[in-house]
Amino acid sequence: MNSIVIIIGATGFIGVYTAEHFKNLGYDVLATGSNPAAIAWLQKLGIKTESLLIQNAEDFDRLPTKGVEGVILLGGLLPANVSADSKTDEKAADYFAVNTVGCVNVLEYCRKNGIKKVIATTSYSDVIKSWKKDVPLTESEPRNFQFTGDHAAYVISKNAAVDIMEYYHQQHGLQTACFRLPPVYGVGPHGDIFVDGKLKKSGIQTFVENAQAGRPIEIWGDPQTSRDIIYVKDVAAAFELALGSDATGGLYNMTSGVAVSLEDQVRTVIGLFSPEDNRSEIVYSPEKKNNTPSYLFDMSKAERDFGFTPQYTSFCDMMSDYKAVMDSGKFDDFIESRRKN
Repeated sequence: MNSIVIIIGATGFIGVYTAEHFKNLGYDVLATGSNPAAIAWLQKLGIKTESLLIQNAEDFDRLPTKGVEGVILLGGLLPANVSADSKTDEKAADYFAVNTVGCVNVLEYCRKNGIKKVIATTSYSDVIKSWKKDVPLTESEPRNFQFTGDHAAYVISKNAAVDIMEYYHQQHGLQTACFRLPPVYGVGPHGDIFVDGKLKKSGIQTFVENAQAGRPIEIWGDPQTSRDIIYVKDVAAAFELALGSDATGGLYNMTSGVAVSLEDQVRTVIGLFSPEDNRSEIVYSPEKKNNTPSYLFDMSKAERDFGFTPQYTSFCDMMSDYKAVMDSGKFDDFIESRRKN
């Protein structure tokens, strides 16, 4: 394949997997990002790289103007990467500068250079008030998000980006699409995240580390709370299928389409990661509030438009591969480089 696929934000967790996926399929990949250590990691894979900040329009002058098949936009500012306390240090302008204006810069680069295909990502929290247990939400569900909390301004900035992408589709004829992502599981530099400006371990990282040490694992709230997640390798595969289809367009749920309960998650993690002679026990704490309710998304549109069906619908299969990747040490250098930056 001679055409170029540009992956913007390839120095992040999903970006690394996506860049490698396209590279393995024989695509000519150009990966952009702002983390020098992660760029060096990508270069070891034989992937061409370019330093770029999406909020800087002039940075796009360094990108090719010919022979580009499409652009995958993964760069953005997320609450998980923002250390400021949302109650005292407002970051709304930063979210819009990166996520909304940055998206416009990407679209303008594509419009000016005749690049027709652009795929980006957005937040599943755009319909957070509609989440229900065992009720799969479709892409036609009206937006129903919160105007408070550390994710509010972020979600609004991503909603604006989704809308501006549709504008460029209707006004300028670009083929644009957005993947609505829930939590994406996989080995990467996201074990520690910011919540309301405070650094904490992610839920799955806590489960895994406690299981490895044989420590008890606590489940807060209802253990049957069920959530629809997706494995990072499925996301990478979906980008490739979506880019190759002329039917791709608009908003897509990008999940496994299968809900897994907190209890099943913990039991699976214990079975895979806990030593046989020191198995972790489950501690049920229904009195402690769990702030994330059940949710489930319908995946039929992605299957219809570009033939995507997730490979990792079993949580056991997902975490078995997670463990195999972790044990291989393949991403150790990348994870360490991100921690230092």
